[in-house]
Amino acid sequence: MTDVSELIVPDREQDAISIHLVDKDRFEDWLKGLSAGQRASVKAQKFEGAVYQTAIVPDGDSWFAVGGVTNPDTLSSWCLAKLAEVLPEGTYRLAKGDPGPAMLGWMTAQYRFARYTKDDNVTGPRILLTKQVKHIAAAQAEAAAEMLVRDLVNTPAEDMGPAALEAEFEKLAKAHSATLKVIKGDALETGYPMVHSVGRAAARHHAPRLLHLTWGKEKNPVLAIVGKGVCFDSGGLDIKPASGMKLMKKDMGGAAHAIALAGLVMGANLPVRLHVLVPAVENAIAGNAFRPGDVLSSRKGLTVEIGNTDAEGRLILGDALTRASEEDPDLIIDFATLTGAARIALGPDLPALMTRRDETADALIAAGKQCDDEVWRLPLPEAYAEWLKSDIADTNNISGNPFAGASVAGLFLDKFVGDGIDWAHFDTFAWRPSAKPGRSKGGAAYGLRASWRMLQARYAAG
Repeated sequence: MTDVSELIVPDREQDAISIHLVDKDRFEDWLKGLSAGQRASVKAQKFEGAVYQTAIVPDGDSWFAVGGVTNPDTLSSWCLAKLAEVLPEGTYRLAKGDPGPAMLGWMTAQYRFARYTKDDNVTGPRILLTKQVKHIAAAQAEAAAEMLVRDLVNTPAEDMGPAALEAEFEKLAKAHSATLKVIKGDALETGYPMVHSVGRAAARHHAPRLLHLTWGKEKNPVLAIVGKGVCFDSGGLDIKPASGMKLMKKDMGGAAHAIALAGLVMGANLPVRLHVLVPAVENAIAGNAFRPGDVLSSRKGLTVEIGNTDAEGRLILGDALTRASEEDPDLIIDFATLTGAARIALGPDLPALMTRRDETADALIAAGKQCDDEVWRLPLPEAYAEWLKSDIADTNNISGNPFAGASVAGLFLDKFVGDGIDWAHFDTFAWRPSAKPGRSKGGAAYGLRASWRMLQARYAAG
């Protein structure tokens, strides 16, 4: 993973190249303050103060950089990201003010996924100075969490199978002195039967498992984080077409979010009793694969008729949410790359949020707006729950019609969350189809920082 430790450092008045920020409305006035030669240089580079435009301006024996932003007085997470991508290696400071939230994008803009290749064109780090020293560690932690999600999702399934997710949990547990329990293979059959059924067709080295990390004082309120860990989804016997399988290495994106959020919680020593549960499987095809029409038992005791084996994520989450509910949690948050319907409704950039309580949704939405990680609420309409009825079991895993697919999937999960428990469900894409400044193409975190900011406010120490 990209090392963020050297990208933001305290401003001790060391030598640095200045960065000026300007918007289109104030561009002409700013231009008047330059020399004739500098104005000519700016115009030659066709810089006009538009968002994400950049230019390098000569200044005697040196030079300074300029970037276009929406508002120089109110910086966003991403307003310095383009500069961090295109400027030469070196040390920089803002000519006026401090980077504040823009520290995040400065760091994430320098992310590279280089596990399988060497990019000879990558330059050294661009270092940004700040006088807000007390905020550096928090900004670095958030940037590292974002990059961890990218790394995990970008890694192909052969190298990021259930065993590799277990290894990530082991690293997380070791780093924070947490406890990790792993239930694997046929041992899942009694306690986590749906996890076992979905994962049993995979090769031995991709055997299914339930990963359960615990941390924190038992007297503290219980926070449960659950992530969908389908490391590759062929669709099972209801096999996906080739185009549908192409990105299925990202189907463990929910698990990646859970790991990253747990790291933030423990790294900040948030006063909670943390339970992190990830059912890790490969939805493979073999003679022992579960079938359309099968009826599965569950940890909850509900029986589930399989209408489609490609709706497997909700099955493994059902068992994990049941286990999380057994801890009488104050809050459960789950992340899952669950439905195409959520993407049709909201596109790739907005994760669908479903909650039981309005105040929890409001807190997450507000937190997302504050940190440039917006989420969008979808409903859990009880009237649609009847669409999951089965003639032979307690429920079906899919609806018989194409309507409201994301909400219906959420209603299925709701059956496995304990009565009265505060619960938030994120249906996320975990993938960015095209790059934006600070946000590379490929694996992506959506709703991660919104959740973290909400948790910080909810469980503030002291």
